[in-house]
Amino acid sequence: MIRKTVLAALLSACLGSISIPAAAAAVVFVQVAPPPLRAEIIPSPRRGHLWVAGHWGWRNHHHQWVKGKWIRERRGYQYSQPMWLERDGRWQMERGAWRRADRDGDGVPNRQDRAPNNPTRY
Repeated sequence: MIRKTVLAALLSACLGSISIPAAAAAVVFVQVAPPPLRAEIIPSPRRGHLWVAGHWGWRNHHHQWVKGKWIRERRGYQYSQPMWLERDGRWQMERGAWRRADRDGDGVPNRQDRAPNNPTRY
């Protein structure tokens, strides 16, 4: 009986510790448009890195400037810069993200595409 109780407690503790970060799952809509982008001085290029431009983030119920930074490149992926999109009078933040490279825009990653440079392929 004690073994079952201990096992049940360990199992519930393990399952309770598994969670998805709220920031990763949440989509934030705000009524206030972001201010104009600030001018940034981009440092000299760094081999094997990609510049993520500065942008306005949403923190503590207002827009806050997030400085640009260098991030490591990922072979076979393309990076989408963070940006604000207006939808039905509300603003949504699209976070920066890595996506599999797709040169022809057909939705098939290059490494799985038989004709990765053919934009007219269906």
